[in-house]
Amino acid sequence: MQTEYNPPDGPLVILHEDADIVVVDKPAGLLSVPGRGAHLADCLITRLQVAFPDALLVHRLDRDTSGVMVFGLTPHAQRVLSVQFQDRKTKKTYVARVHGVPSAKSGTVDLPLIVDWPNRPLQMVCHETGKPSVTDWRVLKSENDTARVRLTPLTGRTHQLRVHMLALGHPILGDPFYAHGAVRENYPRMMLHAEELRFNHPQTGHSMKVRAKAPF
Repeated sequence: MQTEYNPPDGPLVILHEDADIVVVDKPAGLLSVPGRGAHLADCLITRLQVAFPDALLVHRLDRDTSGVMVFGLTPHAQRVLSVQFQDRKTKKTYVARVHGVPSAKSGTVDLPLIVDWPNRPLQMVCHETGKPSVTDWRVLKSENDTARVRLTPLTGRTHQLRVHMLALGHPILGDPFYAHGAVRENYPRMMLHAEELRFNHPQTGHSMKVRAKAPF
């Protein structure tokens, strides 16, 4: 399991900004918010607040996931966006590369998840005490013994996409928690990217779609 924290350098990629929100393409390997301890202080929101001091957190991506994240620039924008996420009014679309090729072209994973307490932060499937977790998936392309898939989470559980792909027998390539051996070690990063985010602008109410192409 990956323990060292070596966040990437480089300027942030701003996908959209206005008076109310800023949307960023988070790089893989960078925490969304500070972790526990000074060695985990470097994160996306602290970097973003250098240029946007009023940036407020709305949602998170796992450290090893890259892609689209939206931040509020006013308390009102943060509240409105947070309610959209809580009420599942947003739509998130991810791209992943997985080990093996699914036998079907598409499907839905409906498996409840809960934290694996002895091995936290890992999550696991538990039909007795897990929280409902649903993911739609579709194969985009297969190559050798890997596949590129589009993942649409209908719920927002921790590590949901990672555990659901593992449950299908197709762990995400480079996943430091749920992949093992060559499936983890032969890749420079976890091959999971939040490609598109749809939400309503917190001030105007207009529907917005922000995309960032997967870098793999």
